[in-house]
Amino acid sequence: MFSLISTVIDTTKPPPPHFVWPHPQSIELLPQFFTINPNQFQIIVDSACDTLTSAIARYNPSRLFIQDCSQMDSSFNGTNFHTETLNLRSDSNHLGELRNLTLLFTGECERYPYFGMVERYYLKVDCEQGAFVFGESIWGALRGLETFSQLLVHVGVDQFVLHTARIHDYPRYSHRGLLIDTSRHFLPKKQILKTIDAMEMNKLNVLHWHMTDDQSFPFESETFPQLSRKGSYHASTHVYKAKDIGDIIEYARLRAVRIIPEFDSPGHTFSWGLGYPQLITACYDEQNQIKGGLLDPTSAVTYSFIRKLFLEIAEKFPDKYFHLGGDEVEDDCWAANINITSFMNRTNMTDDYERLQGFYVGQLVKIANHLNRSSIVWQEVLNSIGDDLPKDVLVQIWIEWPSVDLRWRDAIGNATAAGYKVLLSAPWYLDHISATVDWRRFYEEDPEDFDGTEQQRKLVIGGEACMWGEFTDASNLISKTWPRASAVAERLWSSKALNDSEKAIPRFREHGCRMRRNGLRVGPADGPGYCACDVAM
Repeated sequence: MFSLISTVIDTTKPPPPHFVWPHPQSIELLPQFFTINPNQFQIIVDSACDTLTSAIARYNPSRLFIQDCSQMDSSFNGTNFHTETLNLRSDSNHLGELRNLTLLFTGECERYPYFGMVERYYLKVDCEQGAFVFGESIWGALRGLETFSQLLVHVGVDQFVLHTARIHDYPRYSHRGLLIDTSRHFLPKKQILKTIDAMEMNKLNVLHWHMTDDQSFPFESETFPQLSRKGSYHASTHVYKAKDIGDIIEYARLRAVRIIPEFDSPGHTFSWGLGYPQLITACYDEQNQIKGGLLDPTSAVTYSFIRKLFLEIAEKFPDKYFHLGGDEVEDDCWAANINITSFMNRTNMTDDYERLQGFYVGQLVKIANHLNRSSIVWQEVLNSIGDDLPKDVLVQIWIEWPSVDLRWRDAIGNATAAGYKVLLSAPWYLDHISATVDWRRFYEEDPEDFDGTEQQRKLVIGGEACMWGEFTDASNLISKTWPRASAVAERLWSSKALNDSEKAIPRFREHGCRMRRNGLRVGPADGPGYCACDVAM
């Protein structure tokens, strides 16, 4: 079990239990075990909650009882890898056949996941009571069900083994996210749904949807239809309609995944201006051609537009948070526009473009608050506004440029010292592919590894892995993201003490193969090796 997965079965004793990823806070696996026949197994739940009803249908039997790799693809007619029947007659640890899992939770059947939701659960498999998952909320019950699915070991046709176990588990951080970028390359709905499937398997709970950027505006707005008609790659095929967004949010809801939209501004907005040029700062290059893609922060038209757009976004995305962006604002275009420089002189901002950006973002925070939404911003906004940024705004730390001495540990220390809650992304840019096994580097970074007080560390509420879209599209989204993002998932869920990537290798390899068995075409996990399911890919 601690080497490459083998297809040879020792029929004199049951195989060791599977590893769980991310690693639980407390886990005890015992030698006693049950056998399970999928045809005789059911999940019992004591509450009529649609989230659990959907989960039971999703897991039983397809997620719990994958019997061979051919189930990944109906066109595969290869050999079953596990065809021998386990000989249990001489094993005193065999507890007989398990026919039920009882799934329990406390509290209400909450409809949408949210920041701070309780994800704690207990899992118990013993000789007296059988198998139970108890969640301290409906979301905890879902997390426990995923763990239960990872404990099952396939040993023969219609035969699985489940070891007795005691697990007490909960996440280290409330916000455990993955960013996807649908502007640089359009990502079809199917690939976004597969991404959410992978997030569920890794207990990530936030999909940060970087919806728009300079390159395209794929959000089909009913209020401002020219945004996607002129700003998307294709106004019919490369857009997200209201139904698409609703389907994705519903799919994510049932898997305890929040969807946080990002409409980045005032920079990264060239695509906005294709349909509504009145929003964009007018400035010109040496050939007297209009250039740039910055919104005009001095115009009432801009704020009226954003107010109406944000209202539509709030109606489509139920999560409490908006991501306002605010990164990489190149102010040369503002500096070349006489209307903007005049505004700055009148308001005592002369030549201070960071203050101008701060003024703009401050207006957006007020608009979001009026819609009962809280805001997330990239770290440059805090640099621009300073203490004028409301303390309830989350700051996402992303810059890590050691060559110019911009280091995330300094940034996170400064932000928390000023009293801001932060998310960390800087060390977890998945689109930066290295020649080495980079998941180990992701695994060994810790959000609290900075100079600061314990009170500052309490302001770190989680982090996100980021898969930016310059070189990522539907063809490689899953294979580039996974299982590399699994390293970040464990860092954000499991104990801080669990940080040795060398010891994690066998578990990481098994989890990569597990994701393949579940139909996700993930990339190689850790250098040379193989999964039994390779032949079915």
